[in-house]
Amino acid sequence: MKDQTRPGAPELDPLLQDVNSLENQIPSGASISGAVFNISTTTVGAGIMSIPAAIKVLGVVPGFVVILVMAFLVDVSVEFMLRYTQYGKSTTYAGLMAESFGPSGSVAVQLCVTVTNLGCLIIYLIIIGDVLCGNQSGVVSHLGILQEWIGIHWWNSRAYALLFLVLFVMLPLASLRRMDSLKHSSAISIFLAVVFVIMCSTMAIVALFQGKTQSLRLLPDLGNQTSVPDLFTAVPVLSTAFGFQVLVHPIRAELRKPSDMSLAIRISLAVCVAIYFFIGLFGYLLFGDSIMADILVNFDQNSGSLVGRIVNDFVRLSYAIHIALVFPVMNFSLRANIHELLFAKERTVLGRHTLRFMFLTCSLLALTYILAITIPNIWYFFQLIGSTTVVCISFIFPAAIVIRDVYRISTRKDKFMAVVVIAVAVLTSIIAIYTNLSNSIRD
Repeated sequence: MKDQTRPGAPELDPLLQDVNSLENQIPSGASISGAVFNISTTTVGAGIMSIPAAIKVLGVVPGFVVILVMAFLVDVSVEFMLRYTQYGKSTTYAGLMAESFGPSGSVAVQLCVTVTNLGCLIIYLIIIGDVLCGNQSGVVSHLGILQEWIGIHWWNSRAYALLFLVLFVMLPLASLRRMDSLKHSSAISIFLAVVFVIMCSTMAIVALFQGKTQSLRLLPDLGNQTSVPDLFTAVPVLSTAFGFQVLVHPIRAELRKPSDMSLAIRISLAVCVAIYFFIGLFGYLLFGDSIMADILVNFDQNSGSLVGRIVNDFVRLSYAIHIALVFPVMNFSLRANIHELLFAKERTVLGRHTLRFMFLTCSLLALTYILAITIPNIWYFFQLIGSTTVVCISFIFPAAIVIRDVYRISTRKDKFMAVVVIAVAVLTSIIAIYTNLSNSIRD
């Protein structure tokens, strides 16, 4: 096929053009189901824990409406990315931005992806550490599963438990060189997420028959603790809950038919919306306004019998395993992004450089592990990236590509929708950041 320069396309530095696409350098043939598993795993892993807390802030009805609106906006933004990817030459998100905005656009994406993914990986390890080894919240101490089962020892402390997990679970999975190779672990992860939802639903239904459920608050309680600006603090949580855009290009490159990516994304969004709907409804029905930012803490607080303790431990452990299996998928995109940032002059994929591949893999795991056992609480940081880098990656950058329209393929409707997406993203993020900072100063 001849290389044709499209009307209006800017001249790019050859080093920024992805001449050798990923499809031509690694064996392709991934299935739609594998793509759905990987997308759904990343999406649910980033959001399922915080959905009930978001419902607590927004109320049941507005919360579900915002979830649907967020899924719609994500579908629109990803469709923008796929359209320009198909028309252009890039096979990475950074390359896509470079086609529209040059090297500065590429670097902007890479920095945002690095901060976002590294932050999420640290949070994943902290969550797993809380489940296995407990945590200390002020004067209140929550025991982890290991301490409950075998007592408190030096070898089942957070540092040693996470080290064992990183070496014998994370490292083998992170050493796989193709995203499609993770589809089986991703399928298990999605199964565990469904088990988590089923267990919460069952517990809520049992409590409903026993008359122990909390009353549902359909609308936000603006009269007491929640103000109108506080409602916007739930938006970064939900935007993070639908954050998978960095995986669009590597997963698309491995599909048998790249055109199937749109279908895989829509199926994944439907799966995630259903999971969020049920966990939000039954989680709120079960715990009401006492829901914590980490819903697993609620399970720790509600073990009144031996059976209840076993059920709660099973719920917490299944979620911890789910997060552990999400970790290598997120690590895959972070590693590829850092490789592209550091070795922009090379056009080969990372998997072809064995030494470099293992060095980046081990370095990222070591950095993540050290920060996870050093930083006691990074929830405010998590809210911050949800209001900044995640919003840029998920909404602002794809919409900006459409507005720039270097290939003259956007319709007036597309540009109007892109402006709406950017306006909504910027406005809600500014209000959320201001509210979070104000609350932090007040506290």
